[in-house]
Amino acid sequence: MTAGLRRFLAPRAPEPEHCALCSAALSEHGHRHLVDTERRSLACACTPCGLLFEQSGTGRYRAVPDRYLTDHRLQVSWERLQIPVGVAFFFRNSDLDRLVALYPGPAGATESEVDPEAWEAVLAGTRLAGLLEPDVEALLLRRTRDGVSCYLVPIDICYQLVGRMRLHWKGFDGGSRAQAELAEFFEHVAARAKAPEEVA
Repeated sequence: MTAGLRRFLAPRAPEPEHCALCSAALSEHGHRHLVDTERRSLACACTPCGLLFEQSGTGRYRAVPDRYLTDHRLQVSWERLQIPVGVAFFFRNSDLDRLVALYPGPAGATESEVDPEAWEAVLAGTRLAGLLEPDVEALLLRRTRDGVSCYLVPIDICYQLVGRMRLHWKGFDGGSRAQAELAEFFEHVAARAKAPEEVA
């Protein structure tokens, strides 16, 4: 077999990811994320850069925390939110100075035009709202037959969920693969989440 044909058969090794700030190679076993508040996007960061912006807490870049909290006492009407799917996340956009509500679907993250009074009902219905860090954390809600679950999570995992749903979504309700991905995702979140008093 000639070298010219062999190149079509041998897959190329994936290019290593690099820190968006210092260009250092990132670990294959995971890395930190920063929120770029000017571009409204996530940036990959090495451990030193992540720690640097974790300590500063201000400026263009903000480190995404790694805490997972849960509130089993959430009281909110999903019908009042008028979100067409069973999952949504809310975060406070510091530039807009308001909550932004998004939900995953086949087109990615879709912003929901939630009535301000309904937003206030969400905030009043969970003690996690007062702990929410702007831009870098989100309130993640899921409706099931047992009610509505509420978690405070890092904002980057919400966009990971959006990517997984977009990749696997089929038909009107997402299909069996998307539902399996959703169940696996929330099992991971629930396993990590603690009540606020457990981490105080």
